Formats: sequence, structure tokens, C-alpha cells
Amino acid sequence: MLRRNLAVEFMGGAYVFPGGAVDAGDRAAELLDRCHGRDDSSASTQLGVHAGGMGFWVAAIREAFEEAGVLLARSAATGRPVDLDDPSVAERLEVARRAVGAGERPFVDVVEDEDLILDVGALHLFSHWITPAESPRRYDTWFFVAAAPEGHAYLHDDSETVASVWARPKDALARAERGELEIIFPTMRNLEQLGRFATAAELLEAVTASEPRVVADAGGARILLPGDPGYEGVA
Repeated sequence: MLRRNLAVEFMGGAYVFPGGAVDAGDRAAELLDRCHGRDDSSASTQLGVHAGGMGFWVAAIREAFEEAGVLLARSAATGRPVDLDDPSVAERLEVARRAVGAGERPFVDVVEDEDLILDVGALHLFSHWITPAESPRRYDTWFFVAAAPEGHAYLHDDSETVASVWARPKDALARAERGELEIIFPTMRNLEQLGRFATAAELLEAVTASEPRVVADAGGARILLPGDPGYEGVA
């Protein structure tokens, strides 16, 4: 989890997951051509939108790279995950991360220059939150989960985020209750859902065996996970 800079207007000081807005570039044809494991049609269908759903998966990968130094991608030549044990690769990508985060370099340039394939198939839909209509500042956010790749930075960017911490979901909630971490309501609810699983492997097994399902409710939409009441009755 990352702590947002106290100086930012929205959620300053709160501990959050990496993430942000979908940029126009996240739906660029050059990037979509370099996505593996999912296409825009299947992504859009899962999100319940007409088109452009893949942009959410690409944005999640880009934001995780910018904010935490985690890059869910593979070499186009070998099909293997990005090798950050190679110091030259790690150094290039850290420089690229800073440039992308500062808006000095488009993410697609990094993907093309490093000849990468974005591993969108590794990301699985987990939850969906929409703020109430009366909220002064609204957002519509999809949350994803993925297996953590080995050897990546997992470190805040010292810009939008100023601290980072590994914590089990239940421990993070306990620390929030003690006032040690500031965690907003949607993040707390996601942590509670994550805490239902004893291990990350169990979580990923649940979401890969049968993807979460989006259902409408009075608040807009909610996610049903395997095992939730009503899951089996939703098509």
C-alpha cells in the first residue's frame, strides 16, 4: 500500500493501492496490439461497457509501474516476464518510470522501446466502486488483483506517493483502527474482501477459476465473488 502525498488535493495522507485515471493513451492502438491474455471485446463485456474496456487494464499496469515500480509485462522476444535481475534493464526501467510519472515520456514509448507485451491476462477484476451522487468529488473505480512479480521495486515514487508498506489485509485494518494508517472506506472494504482468503494463491484461484460478476444495485453496481450469495444465479 502507498501513502498519498499530503499536498495532493484528493485523499492526501491516505494509504491506498496503486492506481489512477485512465488516460487517452491507455487506449492507443499501439498499446492494445501489445496486450496479451485479453482483448478489448472481452474486457468491455466484463465491465459492461460497449467498447474501450481494455483501457482500464492498461491504466492499471501503467499506474502500478509509475507509482510502485511494478511492471506486469513480458519480453515480446522470449515471452518471459521482465527480468529486473539484469541491472541494466532495472536501471533503464527506473529512469523510464520517473519519466512516465512526470509526463515526460509516453508509456507506449517505453513498451515499444523495450519490446514488451503487457500481461493484461495476469490482472483480474476484483471490485467496483462509484461514489454517491451527492459526493463533492466523485469517482468510478475498478479494482484489480494480480500475482506480485518477483524482483520489482515495490517502492513509492516520492511524488504522488511518499511512503509504502507491505501489510496483510487484516493487519492493515487493525493498524487503521489504531490510528496508525489512514484508510478510506472503499479501501477498507476491499481489504476486508481480501482478508477472506488465507493466502494470495487462494484469492487468485478464486478469481481465475470464475471471474467476479458485476450486478446492478441501488448504488450503481457491485461485484460478486465466487462463494458470495447470489453468485451462481448471475449470468
